[in-house]
Amino acid sequence: MGTIVIKFGGSSLSTTDKIKNAAKRIIAEKENGKNVVVVVSAMGKTTDQLLTLAGEITDRPAKREMDMLLATGEQVSISLLSMALTEMGAQAVSLTGWQAGIITEKVHNNARIVDVRTDHIEEILKDGKIIVAAGFQGVTEDGEITTLGRGGSDTTAVALAAALKAERCSICTDVTGVFTSDPRSVPKARKLASISYDEMLELANLGAGVLHPRAVEFAKNHSVSLEVRSSIEDEEGTVIEEEASMEKNLIVRGVAFEDNITRMTVFGLKNEITGLPSVFSTLAANQIDVDIIIQSQTDSNQTNLSFSIKDKDRQEAVDVLEKEKEAIGFDHIECETGLSKVSIVGSGMVSNPGVAAKMFAVLADNGIQSKMVSTSEIKVSVLVDSVHMKPAAQHLHDAFELGVLEETAAK
Repeated sequence: MGTIVIKFGGSSLSTTDKIKNAAKRIIAEKENGKNVVVVVSAMGKTTDQLLTLAGEITDRPAKREMDMLLATGEQVSISLLSMALTEMGAQAVSLTGWQAGIITEKVHNNARIVDVRTDHIEEILKDGKIIVAAGFQGVTEDGEITTLGRGGSDTTAVALAAALKAERCSICTDVTGVFTSDPRSVPKARKLASISYDEMLELANLGAGVLHPRAVEFAKNHSVSLEVRSSIEDEEGTVIEEEASMEKNLIVRGVAFEDNITRMTVFGLKNEITGLPSVFSTLAANQIDVDIIIQSQTDSNQTNLSFSIKDKDRQEAVDVLEKEKEAIGFDHIECETGLSKVSIVGSGMVSNPGVAAKMFAVLADNGIQSKMVSTSEIKVSVLVDSVHMKPAAQHLHDAFELGVLEETAAK
């Protein structure tokens, strides 16, 4: 009997009626003769509500205690969904992350999965029961509860699918699949039948919220058959695979965008050889992600270093660098806020060198300044003023004809 893993996000479980609907979908899969493992997030806005409660107690809650608090959200979901399944005549067992064998590194709030021990799950599946496992959480080797960060339930689902050698992992959410852009901001965005792991990983890292980057990375590394589909509508979703089997002629496959970006500039690095690694080592040691990087030489033979980070990390980044100012050797730091990142992604860009030129021309023709640029083989990202984020995405989506079907675009 084959095994499938199904993940339901918080918006798909925000009410008891939605929980009952999810239970019906799960039972239908079970009746198809499959072992079923379900991974769930906390109901609706539960995580945000728990964060608000913590904020009413302290401005600086201990990371360990935050994990203890946030892990309770998924426990509500797994118990209610198991009750719904039982009420409908199915046999179901709810498991926390640690009961499901999710072992993580010793990092609170943003831990990575290091092992999945499936003995307990496999014994339950042998009895023909449906497993409802809590996403987003795990346990360290020494018994400390950890959480995996935002979107961690996606990663839990893919990790379990890999460990169980599941036939597929379905991410059921409030959208019907992966779109060429966010349809809420780009009305002509359309659903893709398939997309490659690499393209999806870039889109996820660049602001497309439909899948967590770690989940895509895990799926790619372990060749997990992954799909994104609606938790409500019974229609085909988007398949994420090694090489997209549809629409191969499209050079650009998607436009992603992300708000709340800061450009931070470290002025007057005295020694480029030691200064650059010192800056980024300091940020990395504090789990601060850096994206676009530009350096320039000054007349006084010093280096100015600019890079982009998320707004939420701005103050911490300034604090940790200022603390090491003497050791690093720089003059001062300046921050520019009110920025957004807009990106185009597509594996076809590798053999089409004119794509970047077209992107910059489209932005310039519409009076949109590109403040920083980053490229890889399959993506180009620019920083723009936040007021231009959505117009830039729309113009690029139109320019690369992502709103039309493959056959039309090929003509």
